[in-house]
Amino acid sequence: MSAFRSLYRHGFARVAACTVPVRLADPRHNLQQIVALAHESAAAGAALAVFPELCLSGYAIDDLRQQDALLDGVTDCLLRLQTESLAWKTVIVVGAPLVQRGRLFNCAVVLHQGRILGIVPKSYLPNYREFYDSRHFVAGVDISDETLRLGGQDVPFGADLIFEAQDLPGFTLGIEICEDLWVPNPPSTALAMAGATVIGNPSASTITIGKSEDRHLLCRAQSQRALCAYVYAAAGAGESTTDVAWDGQVSVYEAGRLLGESDRFPVTAQMTLADIDLDLIRQERMRMGSFHDCARANDHAQWRRISFTLAPVEGDIGFHRVVPRFPFVPENPRRLDQDCYEAWTIQVRALTQRLRTSGVERCVIGVSGGLDSTLALLVAARAADELGWSRDRVDAYTMPGFATGDASLSLAHRLMTALGVDAHELDIRPTAMQMLETIGHPFASGAPVHDITFENVQAGLRTDFLFRLANQRNGIVIGTGDLSELALGWCTYGVGDQMSHYNVNAGMPKTLIQHLIRWLARKGGLGDTIAPVLESIVSAEITPELVPAGAEGVQKTEDKIGPYALQDFTLYYVLRYGFRPSKILFLALQAWEEKDRGVWPAYFPEDRKLAYDAAVIRHWLKVFLTRFFGFSQFKRSALPNGPKLSSGGSLSPRGEWRAPSDGTAAAWLEELEKTAL
Repeated sequence: MSAFRSLYRHGFARVAACTVPVRLADPRHNLQQIVALAHESAAAGAALAVFPELCLSGYAIDDLRQQDALLDGVTDCLLRLQTESLAWKTVIVVGAPLVQRGRLFNCAVVLHQGRILGIVPKSYLPNYREFYDSRHFVAGVDISDETLRLGGQDVPFGADLIFEAQDLPGFTLGIEICEDLWVPNPPSTALAMAGATVIGNPSASTITIGKSEDRHLLCRAQSQRALCAYVYAAAGAGESTTDVAWDGQVSVYEAGRLLGESDRFPVTAQMTLADIDLDLIRQERMRMGSFHDCARANDHAQWRRISFTLAPVEGDIGFHRVVPRFPFVPENPRRLDQDCYEAWTIQVRALTQRLRTSGVERCVIGVSGGLDSTLALLVAARAADELGWSRDRVDAYTMPGFATGDASLSLAHRLMTALGVDAHELDIRPTAMQMLETIGHPFASGAPVHDITFENVQAGLRTDFLFRLANQRNGIVIGTGDLSELALGWCTYGVGDQMSHYNVNAGMPKTLIQHLIRWLARKGGLGDTIAPVLESIVSAEITPELVPAGAEGVQKTEDKIGPYALQDFTLYYVLRYGFRPSKILFLALQAWEEKDRGVWPAYFPEDRKLAYDAAVIRHWLKVFLTRFFGFSQFKRSALPNGPKLSSGGSLSPRGEWRAPSDGTAAAWLEELEKTAL
């Protein structure tokens, strides 16, 4: 169990952003603070700990920086820290003023297990407003291929250093210091293009009103643009407040996402731990060809790559990372409002454009009383409004079959009435029975045979009727099938619910549909009469209603293909990042194994909170892999048009997902099978 639960086994690395209370111009005291917190970070299993700029001496000491006694004390403490680091597997980055060839540099010193791996000078020196760095230091932007003599050892020195762990794939560290992030072309850009996946920034940024937000903006933007993890550690307690103040802000970003931050204005040492995803960074860079095009066009430097063996801790050390249960659905209510608004508007505008350019006069849509057709009908009604059509130009048909329940049929009628569309009920049972009789199916002779032929006769007839009605009424058929169903192949191919003239839900996963309908009921401005109908629809059991209810009750979709909550979770990480099944299993356990773990999204009833154990998660993951990679692609290869909605991905064969229809799931199933929990 413990080996599988190790975060390092699955491409993660723990990092620590640290700040300590310094005593100005007292390296020994500061060393004690650094050692204590570095020991904590090592005990926590961190691969990297970044401390603030000039933390060994203190930043706000002005002309004391050039005093020989202080500089000697800093050097002595660095050598002591080197000895202390023998006991830690963590890479330590500390700030120190150091002399090279008679010039003083503001440096970041990188240490690991008794070795000083390298020293990186600050490239750009602020010399404006409250900053006077150029009074004491020399800019290091053009320093390369040098060594600095420190305690009888020659240490690589320069802005051309990249640090690579040989035993943790993807852990490649680059360093920039404070002001370096604020310039138009930060060193971290070049470092990332040269292969650095993690950027450490020892900082001594002063605090003024609103500046914290600026720092967050820069760290987030740089981690997004450079597709890296960004570990930021600012100076805080103990720095001189003669004319400025300090807040000790520390944070960790990854590809634009904030993974962790500290409370500001601490009076004691403080550390923020976060587990960064090296696989995610690698996958993002691999998929984004323009990243490498930019690197080839701009990376002219000769980098020195410093290798080391990290030897990270093994076993289960917990997980310092929030894994959303619903990756397509943000847990933050404000962000969820924004996502729902954008998804809804994209759908409406996409359909409006298609109706406007196709020259048709009507929308034709089948309405079951379920989630997907409800959302598609809402989109069609709003598109009619935006085109200036009366809503009776939306032809809505509910088509009861052999297993249609009274509740869903009632919901379909209530929905159509509330929206004011042209509502119809078309009973498909006589035609279905005629077809079953014609092909000699046992059901037509009274036998209770409810096989796939029985199911698909109904599904196919519904779509066939809709296409013929669209021909007759000069309209187009609006598809209702969603992204989750397309991923799992849970749709009838050809003349079935896989086909339409235009599918507004093709990019919408089931879990997001549930939240979007709740949002529309509460904030969509659809009126008081429709909101209760939508609440009833979104709370109902998900069922295809193709097999009559038996002793076990109604047919339940999730009993066949798995809980949509789990399958959408897997879909996101397969489609967006191409992760291995074992990693998806690890992430799913973090998200779903405990009922109260994580934040439950807004617009989702509290009584629907769920938890799944390892065996259940693994079972449905296998079902997903078998269906997605094994036998469903031919349905996706013939998809009708429909808009991409989520950054999580699309399955359109013309857009984001191209795969062979005769592929197999062998590689994915084998990787899962050999994964021992």
